[in-house]
Amino acid sequence: MPRPALQGPTFVRLLARLTDAEAARAALVPADRLSEWIDWTRAVALSKVLDARPAPPDAPGTPSAHDPDAACARVRATLAQAIASAPELATPQPGAPSDDANLGNTASDPAPDFAPLRQRCLTLQRAMQAAAGRLRGELREMLAQRSAQAARLAEVDAVMEGALAPRESALLGAVPALLQAHFERLRAAAADAEPTVHDAWLDGFRRDMQGVLSAELDVRFQPVDALLAALRTP
Repeated sequence: MPRPALQGPTFVRLLARLTDAEAARAALVPADRLSEWIDWTRAVALSKVLDARPAPPDAPGTPSAHDPDAACARVRATLAQAIASAPELATPQPGAPSDDANLGNTASDPAPDFAPLRQRCLTLQRAMQAAAGRLRGELREMLAQRSAQAARLAEVDAVMEGALAPRESALLGAVPALLQAHFERLRAAAADAEPTVHDAWLDGFRRDMQGVLSAELDVRFQPVDALLAALRTP
């Protein structure tokens, strides 16, 4: 019986397709579980920010010489290119020499190894986390100079980032393990299949991993996009 179509963000739907749709479906509405994600100390801090009278904006600093939209777009494009050009995720072109030896796929060891893929995944995740966090802080500083309401929004975002960071880290930290399970299932299914010039299953996995990482990039940049939208508001 086919599994029912899963609704929700692309990132969630991709992981559900590669793993267990039922497990993913339970996490589709994070707002319903927000009270479980924020401990009471963070909830008190958030309440204080929301209830406080808007403070005057910070004194304007030196005007920024760069366009925040363009700067964020450049960082995002750089990260997207890093995902697209990762050597471990390159799909061999017909007639071109294969780099599968980097995954342990040699005549003496025909079974590819997930270890290089895991390391690449972790490296890209760290880069995304660092870049999104840095941009988020810079955009909050810009908001704090706009108006009292913009400054309050910046404070709320700072509190929410601190409150949700542990949960986000735990959820996104599970991605390498989910990808590894998918990798091992594909490899096991292909073990008895007729050999081909290139391992079709491995090429398919590479595309799946790139899709998941690209969707994760979108998720990590959602707060950045929201702060950019706030900066565009007159």
